[in-house]
Amino acid sequence: MSRDELPGTITGPANAAPDSPQRNRPRFDDLPIPDDTANLREGPDLHELCIGLLPLVGVWRGTGEVVYPTIDGPYSFGQQIVFAHDGRPFLTYEAKAWLLGPDGEVVRPGARETGFWRPQPDGELEVLITHATGITEIFYGRARNLTSWEIETDAVVRTASAKEVVGSHRLYGLVEGGDLAYVDERAMVGQPLQPHLSARLNRIAG
Repeated sequence: MSRDELPGTITGPANAAPDSPQRNRPRFDDLPIPDDTANLREGPDLHELCIGLLPLVGVWRGTGEVVYPTIDGPYSFGQQIVFAHDGRPFLTYEAKAWLLGPDGEVVRPGARETGFWRPQPDGELEVLITHATGITEIFYGRARNLTSWEIETDAVVRTASAKEVVGSHRLYGLVEGGDLAYVDERAMVGQPLQPHLSARLNRIAG
């Protein structure tokens, strides 16, 4: 998917699971504080600063491709992304991936990411993402329009055992049919910034 494939309007979530409005992420209703919800019909109201991120809230699942000069790929992967909130001025973000074989079979668990999307009053978007591989990235960006968002790293922090990553650029957007698509460009292991990940995900809850 290229940047030009992220339009400003959508025709509706035609590709969403039929029961997605009734589904949510697993929740713990016995917590003494509001639990996260990925369904805007349930739980606390979305904070006014997060209104611009409203189309992202939900559980998304689909497939993508990973490429880079330092790997043998391209490889296919499956992925689930959850954008949720608890009524405060941020979205929680969680992404789980699994590698797929040539016939679509699951080979093994893949990348894991977790973090927060923090919209600011001036429209700037702060995004913090931590990877299970020992990398934490701080992104800044903005909405490009009502249904797409562009972020770029301002800082990358790595543990001693982590792969060398120096920068990342991501573009997320809702595309025709209401799917969530994204591209990730990455500069790492001595290579310049270039495409690394792309995926298209269907809404399965929210």
